[in-house]
Amino acid sequence: MSAAELRSIGLRQGERVRFKRQNRSRWTLGRIASVGADGSILVHDANGAARSLRPEALEVERPNRRGRLTWRAVDEVATTWEQLDLFGADS
Repeated sequence: MSAAELRSIGLRQGERVRFKRQNRSRWTLGRIASVGADGSILVHDANGAARSLRPEALEVERPNRRGRLTWRAVDEVATTWEQLDLFGADS
């Protein structure tokens, strides 16, 4: 997906995210690269390794009511294609 397509679902290319690797309790930071056709999100970690992860496995920083950045699950933040169709440009 292009950067414009990422923006249309509420994400930005290069945006910082965090995720937990299997069998580890600490969060790992990464950056969003793209979204796959299956809905997975391609993330590059600090070492440059690429991973395709489910949106519910990722958290992204977003401002809360007071403007402070907090980590929120990507699947809660991102606008889904189905939601876009509900309010669609076709009507």
